Amino acid sequence: MQVYAFWNNKGGTGKTSLAFQTICCYANNNRSKRVLVMDVCPQANLSELFLGGLVHHGADNLLKRQGESQRSTIGGYFQLRLPSPYQVPTFQASDFITKSSDYNNFIPKNIDILCGDPILELQSNAISTLANNQIPGTDTWIKIIDWLVDFLGQLQGKYDTVFIDTNPSFSIYTQIALSTANRLLLPVMADDSSRRAIKNAFSLIYGLKLPSEIYLQYAFAERLRKANRKLPLVHLILKNRLTQYMGPPSAYAAVLKAIESDVETLIESNSDIFTFKNKADGVVDIRDFQTTGVVAFSRGCPFYKLQSGRLELMGKRVQVQEEYRVNCVEAIEKIVSHL
Repeated sequence: MQVYAFWNNKGGTGKTSLAFQTICCYANNNRSKRVLVMDVCPQANLSELFLGGLVHHGADNLLKRQGESQRSTIGGYFQLRLPSPYQVPTFQASDFITKSSDYNNFIPKNIDILCGDPILELQSNAISTLANNQIPGTDTWIKIIDWLVDFLGQLQGKYDTVFIDTNPSFSIYTQIALSTANRLLLPVMADDSSRRAIKNAFSLIYGLKLPSEIYLQYAFAERLRKANRKLPLVHLILKNRLTQYMGPPSAYAAVLKAIESDVETLIESNSDIFTFKNKADGVVDIRDFQTTGVVAFSRGCPFYKLQSGRLELMGKRVQVQEEYRVNCVEAIEKIVSHL
């Protein structure tokens, strides 16, 4: 089972937008593969897209799933784990999974989703406390970190590919998500904060260039290694929201070049954390989706199913140009071709 996680500890990089379009395109191109989406973000924006988007009541549909007698979300699953956090309880993973196409006709039928839930924020402090308890003979942190591993363990043979959307933070539920993945997809923007975010990401996940050795014993990478667990490998770096018209604007060119240089340096010094050996095999340029993206995401619609022309959006007529729609499709296909 291949498990991909979209993550960057900087918000606003288009992580959820890219995740939605990439997952739909991947599932559509691979109809024989069964795909599971895990929304490990309290904002649950990805879940709303899969359940209909703004136009087709995605938020209301998500609220219905949260309101089931068995809360049918990741929050419901975590709620089940809290009373006995270090032992795997009896449960049915299918109780928490939603068939996306039952709510959104645009979604391929081979996609299921473990919906996101804002209750994650309320659960976070309790989960963190439990993860740091001191119990002789028990690695409490790894027991908590394995919650989603336990969930997937019950689904062996049912799904071929798993995609995880994460929160920009490095909170305990984000660590649970990242420890479950074996491949990392890292979206970045053409700005200095994205360049810093890449460095921070490698520090947080892989323990590179920590400010002091005092942090080593608490580092995510070190704690996983002590438990003989593998770290996720960087599979793609997605340079997102480049201009639709003329490639990277000259004002951003220096930053983009610096980001690529940083990546090349990391490949040379820490090749074991990448799935690729050459920058060209792991860095993908993504055009700005512009109006096409606004319409697609409001409808919870993959680009390949979106119609061009004048479309209604919240009582207004919006123009989707076919050339731009095709550009969006090609950008997502480029990502999928690397999976």
